[in-house]
Formats: sequence, structure tokens, C-alpha cells
Amino acid sequence: MQTEQTADLTPERAAVATRVIEALAGPGATLRDDQRTAVAALLAPGARVLVVQATGWGKSAVYWAATAILRAEGAGPTLIVSPLLSLMRDQVAAAERAGLRAATVNSSNVDDWSAIETDLRDGTLDVLLVSPERLANPGFGRRVLDAVATRLGMLVIDEAHSISDWGHDFRPDYRRVADILSSTDPAMPVLATTATANERVTEDVARQLGAATLVLRGPLARRSLTLNVCPSMSPLDRYAWVAQNLNRLPGSGIVYVLTVADADRLVAAIRTVHGDDVAVAAYTGQLDTDRRHELEDALRDNRLKALVATSALGMGYDKPDLGFVVHVGSPPSPVSYYQQVGRAGRAIDEAVVVLLPSSADAGIWDHFATATIPDPRQMDAVLTELRSADPDDPPSAIALEASTGIRRTRVELMLKQLAVDGAVERIERGWRATDREWHYDAAHYDGIVATRRREADIMRAYTRGDRCLMALLVESLDDPDVGDCGRCSVCRGALSPGLSEAADAETARSIAGALRSDAQELTPRKMWPGGVFGAKGRIPTHLAAEPGRVLVHADAPEWADTLAAARRGDDDAVEQVCAAAVRSLSRWRSEWVARPEVAVTLTLTGSDLAARVADHLASVGSLERADQPVDGVEIDREASGAEEAAQWRASMGPAPSEIAGRVVLLVVDASRSGWPVTVAAAHLRDAGADRVLPLLIHRPA
Repeated sequence: MQTEQTADLTPERAAVATRVIEALAGPGATLRDDQRTAVAALLAPGARVLVVQATGWGKSAVYWAATAILRAEGAGPTLIVSPLLSLMRDQVAAAERAGLRAATVNSSNVDDWSAIETDLRDGTLDVLLVSPERLANPGFGRRVLDAVATRLGMLVIDEAHSISDWGHDFRPDYRRVADILSSTDPAMPVLATTATANERVTEDVARQLGAATLVLRGPLARRSLTLNVCPSMSPLDRYAWVAQNLNRLPGSGIVYVLTVADADRLVAAIRTVHGDDVAVAAYTGQLDTDRRHELEDALRDNRLKALVATSALGMGYDKPDLGFVVHVGSPPSPVSYYQQVGRAGRAIDEAVVVLLPSSADAGIWDHFATATIPDPRQMDAVLTELRSADPDDPPSAIALEASTGIRRTRVELMLKQLAVDGAVERIERGWRATDREWHYDAAHYDGIVATRRREADIMRAYTRGDRCLMALLVESLDDPDVGDCGRCSVCRGALSPGLSEAADAETARSIAGALRSDAQELTPRKMWPGGVFGAKGRIPTHLAAEPGRVLVHADAPEWADTLAAARRGDDDAVEQVCAAAVRSLSRWRSEWVARPEVAVTLTLTGSDLAARVADHLASVGSLERADQPVDGVEIDREASGAEEAAQWRASMGPAPSEIAGRVVLLVVDASRSGWPVTVAAAHLRDAGADRVLPLLIHRPA
């Protein structure tokens, strides 16, 4: 790994670079000395360059200038591996401003793929942007990469920390980018860029690129950011704080939350306080591409005060004048936190950053520490299935879920991890095992878990305000230039002017009341899971549940303390849950296929909450009461849907006689997957119930 480079641009090359930079940044703009060094290094045959620089430094200017020079000298197109659709869209627009013809191949433009791939092979395309997942797709590799691999002018790996499983955003498909190097011209230059790599990640990425990788690393402290951390709050108080302080924050910005449900609820909370006077919207990975683009543009044009977003709005979103970033809940890593707050203050003198911590964050950090660590027993189970599979009928992830009993999302992650290690490979019709043995590297994974837990400890120190907040962040990235910023809430001894340290209690109560009034629809499952369950295909109409309702979704802050107290038997808390159930049924009534006649309890936990709610509903609604007995069942979180459904079916006791020919209100205390509701509804209908309307008190995340 090299750390110095003295090459410079010839006058002809400098002229091309200047034309590109002026097109991007305006007349008179030029490459800075450090950018010029990076561009010059990339023009050497076989160059390997890793740029680790702060957000806003201008890493993209390096690859646009280098691409323009290489193309002017007859080199092939540049392939950029980029993590997010929003980032690709910005990059295509930037390339066009720089006079380069760029395109992207992704799930939102399938109809354009053929023409784009033809342009790439014909050499009329200057830049192709792809996601790491697309790059790992065997069809794409066969059609495109095999045809142009030896003719690429440059490979760019953006957000390159994702290559390293020591990084905060490791993505197995990204790791396979390095495999391209073995099939491309050794003289092709390679550029990797990131703003969030500590020394260990930097060394790992440089090693994957090659022994002669030039590392250009600069200071990471951001003088335009004023960092603030508030005292710990309850989840509901955090909602109230955002609603109170949103108009006190400068310009427009992003409010980050940890879950999709949080994004929707926080938008509802803000509207409870401000109505339509403050323009906000939720931005999550569940939105379609067109809607995401609409929201990104609305924020960029300052038509929104804020996007309330999950990490789906992260790497690469470019709004130079973004005025603030607020986090409702802390990411588990100071590196990922630095990456997200780096969206703000790129082209303005000061942007405000606020973290609203809660004791609830620690559970998320613990989950993150081990979430992507492979279980060797599960890995062996998947490999055994692949090795015994018919070579002419390679199994898919869905088939492996059914045969191993491991949830599909876990199976998909494991397959990618095994592919990184060369033990399996993806082919167009499924997956197959290779001849390479796979061994669980305990020391390696223990080291990753230990690193993540150390990072969580840093975030604990950050939320406590132990020392300068900026110093803590850049120190976690091994920045050698660590010093107190003099601007953060720790250095100043106070939050940024105008911001309150605590939430108003009345605002919190108002938000809680509004959010509790909005029960979510419980969409019935329509298909049996197959696999070990046996039955597959569409659930027959005569066994299906009707659409139901969910009172409490995930870790809803408006319910967190109350629900816990209700499960402990607190009478006041139980009364609040019962009142919410009555309100939900009242609003739901217009959609009933028929009025319920008997309330049946399905108790899946040790609490009597479901029974007390059912008793109350039976009393106020003049319903009969019955219980559906269930034997105790312990469900593994990693169990497949088929396995879980089979266990619930086996646990069902005799259906109560009161249901025959009647419409049943099925009151269920808690279920994450919905399978016990589906199985119980089929069980009751098979025993003679005319209809089953499920009311789920809590659907955990």
C-alpha cells in the first residue's frame, strides 16, 4: 500500500480536466491539488487508487475528470459500482453536465436495458453505473461484463467501505466486485472511494485492490457541521421534540429514523402538531422508484421542510445546502452516523446536526453486532442441500427455505456470504455448490463482533456527551487530526440556539392520542407456505380469514410504556388498550362482512391481556365469549414460515363449540409473522365458523 504520489497532469490532460470541473462547478473552477493528484495517478496503466476523504471533498469530480481524459485518449467506458438508485440518478446527471454519456442498469428501467447494453458494447456509452447486486447477477455478467470486461477504461467502486466486512455497511455482493479484477485487463485503472473507512477498513479494501494500491487520505472533520446531542428521552418524547423544534432548524433537511413504521408515525406526529403548515413526507425502501425520485426532488427544491427517512436515503443523496440532519434513534456505529450526518452542510457555512438518544437504542445495537454473522450449523445445512441437489434443477432461495427450515431473508444473506467465500455460485436458474470447502472462521467473526461492540460503546460515549462530539466521530475513523471542534453542544455547553433540551409533555400527550386512534389493517395471508407445512398454493376461501386490524405495530412509542404495563396487569393500562380496541372496532364496523357474534381469544404469551380485551369487547358489544386453546409453542426467530405454520397447526386444541355458524372476532395478543392468526382462522372455519375477523393487539417488529 502506497501513500504518496508525485505524478501530475500534462497541459493537454489538465485542459480536459478543467473543462469537466467548470461544467460541474462553474466558470473558473479547477481541480484542487489533492484531486489533481488522484486524477494523475489514475492515468497510469494498472493504477489502483483508494480515496478516503470527507463527504463534500469532491470524490466524484476525480472519476469524471479521469474518465473524460481516458475517453479522449481512446480508452473504453468506465464502469461505476454504486450502492443506491438515488445516488446513481445524481451521478448520471453529473456525468451529463461533465459532457459524458452515462446510463444505469437497475430494476426501475428494465425496458431500457437492451439499448443500454448495445451502446456499451458499441463503445458509444462513456459511463455505466450498476449496483453490486446487479453486478453479481449471472445474466448480467454473461450478457454484458463478459463482452466488455477486457475493454473497460476504468472501474470505480463508490462507497468502497461496503467491500469490507469490517465496515459499517458490509454488503456481500459488493465484496464480489473485487472478483472482476481477475477477468479484466490488468492495465485498467481502478478507483475506490469512501468517506467512512477507518484504518482497518482502509487496509482491507487496499489489500483487495492489490498490493500497489495508492491511498489518498485526508482529514475528516467537517467544520460546517454543528453537532448536538440531547438528553435521553422516551421514544414518544422524541417524536414530540421533533414536532416542537422542526421549524427552529435551518433550511430543509432529513430526520432519520430506524424503521419504516417510525417514519410513517413520525410524519403523522408532526402533522398532529402542525397540520399542513409544515411540509414533511416519509421516505423508506418500501416506496417505488418514481415516488422516491419525487420526494428527493421536492427536498432538493426546498418544497419540503424535511424528509423523515430510514437509511434508504443515505449514501450519495446530494443536496449541497441541506441545513440539518436529526436522528431519532442512534445508528449502532459512529462510522455509519458520520456517513449519514455528512449529507448536511456541503455548500453552506453551518448546518445543524442533532441526535435524540433513548435507552431503547441499545437493543438495536446488540442486534446489529451479530445480525450478519453466519451460523455455522445453518451454513452447513444450506451447503448440504446444495451438494445433494439435482444439477439440472438447482434450488432457489425459496426452495432452500422450505428444505432447511431457515427463513428466506437469512438464506439469501447466507448464499451471498458463501458466494463471497467461493463455496457456492449463483447461476441463472438458482444456486449450486462449488468444489471449494467452506470453514467457519471463528477468529475472524469474533473480531468483527468485538469491533461492532466497541463501536456501540463509542456511540454510548457520544450520547452521554463525554467529550467533543466531532472529535469522537473522526477518532473512530482513525483520523490523525483529532481536536476539539469548539462548536458542538459539548464544547459549547449548550444546544444550538433555539433548540429545546426536553419535549413538552402536553405535545407528547396530544401525539399519543392521535397515533393511538389509527389502527393498521391486518392483511390476511393468501398463500399456504408449502415446505414442511405440506399445503401450498392459495388458501381456500372457506378457510381464509377476513382483513383484520392491528392495534399496536412494532415498537410504537405511543404505546410502549402502556403496553408493557398492560401485560403486567396494570388496570389503567389495560383500560387504555380496551378503549383503543373499542375505537378500532367502531371505525372498522363499516367494512365488516357481518357483525361479530362471538369473541374468541388466542393467547400466545403468558399475559391475560387478550382475554381481558376480549371480555371487554364482549361486554360492550353483546358478544358471546370463548377461547381457542393452544399448547405452548416456542418458535425460533430463524424458523421458516412453513416450519412456524406447521408448529402452530400442531398446537391447536379443539375449536370451541360456540363458533358453529357464527361470525368470530378473533382476539390475538401478539404475533410477528401472522401465521398463528392464519392457522387459527383456518382451524376455526374448518370447525364451522362462518367468518373470522382478526384483531391483533401487538405486531412486534
